[in-house]
Parts: sequence; structure tokens; C-alpha cells
Amino acid sequence: MKKIVLFFALSISNSIFADTLLHVGNLLDTNNGEIQKAVTIRIKGNQISEITKGYASPNKNDAVVNLKQSYVLPGFMDMHVHLTFEYAPKAERELSVEPEFSALFAANAASKTLMAGFTSVRNVGDDGMETISLRKAIDRKLVKGPRIFTSGKTIATTGGHGDPTNGMSKDDYMPPTPEEGVIDNADDARKAVRQRYKDGADGIKITSTGGVLSVAKSGDNPQFTDSELLAIVSTANDYGLWTAAHAHGKEGMKRAVLAGINSIEHGTYMDQEVMNLMKAKGTYYVPTIMAGDWVAEKAKIPNFFPALVKPKAEKIGPIIQSTFAKAYKAGVKIAFGTDSGVSKHGDNWQEFILMTNAGMSNLDALKSATIETAKLLRVEDKLGQIKPGMLADIIAVQKNPIEDISTVKNISFVMKDGVIYKQSS
Repeated sequence: MKKIVLFFALSISNSIFADTLLHVGNLLDTNNGEIQKAVTIRIKGNQISEITKGYASPNKNDAVVNLKQSYVLPGFMDMHVHLTFEYAPKAERELSVEPEFSALFAANAASKTLMAGFTSVRNVGDDGMETISLRKAIDRKLVKGPRIFTSGKTIATTGGHGDPTNGMSKDDYMPPTPEEGVIDNADDARKAVRQRYKDGADGIKITSTGGVLSVAKSGDNPQFTDSELLAIVSTANDYGLWTAAHAHGKEGMKRAVLAGINSIEHGTYMDQEVMNLMKAKGTYYVPTIMAGDWVAEKAKIPNFFPALVKPKAEKIGPIIQSTFAKAYKAGVKIAFGTDSGVSKHGDNWQEFILMTNAGMSNLDALKSATIETAKLLRVEDKLGQIKPGMLADIIAVQKNPIEDISTVKNISFVMKDGVIYKQSS
């Protein structure tokens, strides 16, 4: 029988105990794939204090968790999610969704994501304040969810992917402002970045090319000038914010990479020239193969997508996995990302299957969701590995994922920040 332990109760009960001891049968080192047998991980508060051989005897008031039959590894991190929505068929799509509803939807999506073993996510685009507010609520343990790093609202250009007025009658809107996420010159760009810093965002997301799901004709044309991109990246750097660029087309990718963007999302038409440039600049690639796979399948369903979207989904969707295979072989730095919100939240694990089907080793796939994602977020001193001094983000599965990656579908244990949110027995 499977038992899911309520995190509220555990948050309270954990405070009673001095330490938490995890008796681990198989501890996987995602650096090298080695497995330590029969060890104890001692958790003090929200940190890993020590790892010792054997199953240590608890001190008075210590809590002990039996993971002797499990394979234990760091909590996964997804670098591309949209917690505030899930894409719906055309017939079911609402004309407008209130931000209050989006915030409640995001809380539910966050819970599903955490229970799937993803203890940290990077939310790259919402309507402005939903995931910033959700991040605060999760940090205060008002709701359960992963650790959130969010960009707030995406920055786009007029008519570009991310312009919220695309498809609307001119009589129904006023031209959106930089605060609302639309810019058309370098000064606008700086103002938009500063507004997101003021709002409390952790980073900046831009749409440097057209997109598949926007109501606009092109899915890959460049949509920012060099001066706009430089203004965005330099201002973000001034404020200590990471930067991420949605990009399908080659020219838009090149401009973003040359401007110093930290990561390219999707990267559909990436070629060897762009790969070489990304390697030289140290730019990360977040593939989101799931999104390409999902839109390609849904494009086969009559009337699922609007007329402008359908041909883009048919054309771009199937390419992402083959691009990923080439980028991996070329040695581009890869960080795990799914674009969940296009597909269903909680299914994030499927990206591992698609990555390994495209030629990535199981170990490298696991590293992409732990060690590499921590580096991209600039938190490698706190997250991504299980060792003393790191935050206690720990998950468990029943089989060795180096041998069988599909085991990540069934996460049996989730600890985030030293609190147990899921434990199956």
C-alpha cells in the first residue's frame, strides 16, 4: 500500500526531532555515476551535515527514514516551466483567465511538480506576479511546491512572441508598455528589466524569435535588435539577474548568444555555427524536447490549434529532438527543461526518456537535471549534489536510473529543504 505523508504534519513533526537520519541503501553520485552502498545521510535543519558509511544509530529525538531498498539522488531541477497554465484545445480555451485563477492553478501545478521529484524549477513567463507570489508562499510553507526561480512576465517586442495583444482587434487594446512586457528600443529594454527587478523576479526571459503557440505568422524570425539585446543583458547583469532567450530561428539565437544571454530555450534551428558560438561563450541550451513532441502530436488533431499556430506546430515540433541530438554530440552545455504548461505538469520526467532516446547517456541526462541546472541557476554551492553543506533536496527511486532511466517515473521519496513531502511504503 502506498502512503503519501502530508507535508504540513511533517513540517511540524520535524521540528520535534534533533536531526533526520536517512538510512540509504544506494546513494548515487550524479558526478560520476558511482553508487555508495549502505550509508547514512544526516540532515540538520535544511542542510546535509554529514554522510557516513553504514546505518548510524540515532541520537535521542533523531528521526530515522528507511531508504535501504532505494536509490537516492539529488532533487531534480526543471529550467523551463510555466506553472500558471496548461495549453488546452481550441474548443476548450477561455478567452481570458483572471490572474487570481492563474495563481491558484499555479499552486496546484507546483504541488504536482514537487511530487514528481522536481524540487526546484525555473518559471520563465507568466502574467507578472503570480509565480513571484507563489515563490513567497512556498518559501513560507503556506503551500507545497518546488523552490521557484522566476522571470515574472516575459519581455517581447511589438507583435512578437509574447506580445499579449496579438490576435486582438486594435479597438480592444492600448499598445502595451515595457512594464507590461513589450519593448521597441534599448531604453524600453532597460526599463522592462528594471521593472522586473522591482517586482522581485530572479531573472529575465525574452522571446528573441517568433514562437509556435503565439497568434502570429512566423515561428522563427528574429524579433530583437542587437542594441535591444545588449541593453537587456547588460542591465540584467547589473542587477544580478540571469537571462534566458526563447529562440527557434538561427539569427535570433546568434544575436542573443553574442549579446551574452545565459541560456537558449528550444533552439530548434540551431546549426553548427550557433553550437560553436554557444560553446565559445559558455551558453547553456535548454532543449524542451517534450514541448516539440507534444505540439507535433496535437497538430494532427483537427481544430486543436488556431489556424496560425497549426502549421508552425507541424513544422517546428518534430525538429527539436534531432537538434538536441546534434547539440549533445557537439558538446554544447545542456540543462534540463520541459516547457511544462504546454504539456501537463507532473509529467516532467518524460523529458529524460526523450533525451536518452536521442542518444544522451542516462548519467548525462541525470546530470543535466541536477549538476548542470544548479550551475545555470548559479546555486551550485547549494543545490545539485548530495554532500555536506548542501541544501537537503533529496529524492529516491526503486531502481538504478543509470541502468533504467524509466524508473524516474515513480518517485518514492521527496525531501526539499530538509522537509519530507512524500514517502511511499
